[in-house]
Amino acid sequence: MSYTPSSSRYDHMQYNHCGKSGLKLPAVSLGLWHNFGDVDDFKNGRAIIRHAFDKGITHFDLANNYGPPPGSAEENFSKILRKDFSGYLRDELIISSKAGYTMWPGAYGDWGSRKYLLSSLDQSLKRMDLEYVDIFYSHRPDPNTPIEETMQALDHAVRSGKALYVGISNYSAEQSKEAFTVLKQLGTPCVIHQPKYSMFVRWVEEGLLDVLEEYGVGCIPFSPLAQGLLTNKYLNGIPEDSRAANPNGFLQVGDVTGDKIEKVKKLNEIAIRRGQSLAQMALAWVLKDRRVTSVLIGASSVKQLDDNLEAMRNTGFEAEELAEIEEILK
Repeated sequence: MSYTPSSSRYDHMQYNHCGKSGLKLPAVSLGLWHNFGDVDDFKNGRAIIRHAFDKGITHFDLANNYGPPPGSAEENFSKILRKDFSGYLRDELIISSKAGYTMWPGAYGDWGSRKYLLSSLDQSLKRMDLEYVDIFYSHRPDPNTPIEETMQALDHAVRSGKALYVGISNYSAEQSKEAFTVLKQLGTPCVIHQPKYSMFVRWVEEGLLDVLEEYGVGCIPFSPLAQGLLTNKYLNGIPEDSRAANPNGFLQVGDVTGDKIEKVKKLNEIAIRRGQSLAQMALAWVLKDRRVTSVLIGASSVKQLDDNLEAMRNTGFEAEELAEIEEILK
């Protein structure tokens, strides 16, 4: 069945600049970390991506190793692009990919060398059948490669026409400063940083957000729901179909502590008073900071995507609410 995008797709989504750059991202972006690999239902993934675009989500975030197996998320996304987003719609999409984690065996298959990053970018473009990505990230800092070399690779990606913008992910505040300085000197400023950030993971507040503001770089947090912990799913323990119950998942049983569950229950009470689900409030909480350009969500169904997008209806917090949340989280 052919796909015709909704004519009202831009009517309700908010778009924010990445720092001081001209690039805008939707306040909510869709990450393809989970649910889009070969082990997943292709029709379901296709339906999620179509619906996301209909709702004004123009940014789709990938990485070379997303799957499983690694690379399959990019391959499946390519199939959806060809089937549903050919022609002029490519110019309405922001497609990002990353390189930094293990992708192939041997000495050149991970981290941050020029060899690995540029080889990986070529592979990603081939898998997605694209001439360029809109944003290419260094996925993590490499302790054994000078930041200058990693940033030179990102600069080359832009100068070769294979990326329009560059970003970094998982870099500390000090590492970010160094990366931003090198990129500016090279003439390819960094536009976005993708850190892990949620009510339960708040290291970015200890200097990184200030650095991003100082250098005019946007912020797009991933895992804003703490791998599902900041949802209603764990209010009564660990369900059998949850990520924590999956031995191969990133959220493990040991992460779902009694203390965390008690905090989740108290946070849920605030969310109910606000007329939101806990997940919606958790997303709104991340978006409350003006330095946050977009929040990166995952989705396993169209319904879950819609539920998360409802967070946009109420992103403001009273001072009393924020104080109560801080009391719970501390």
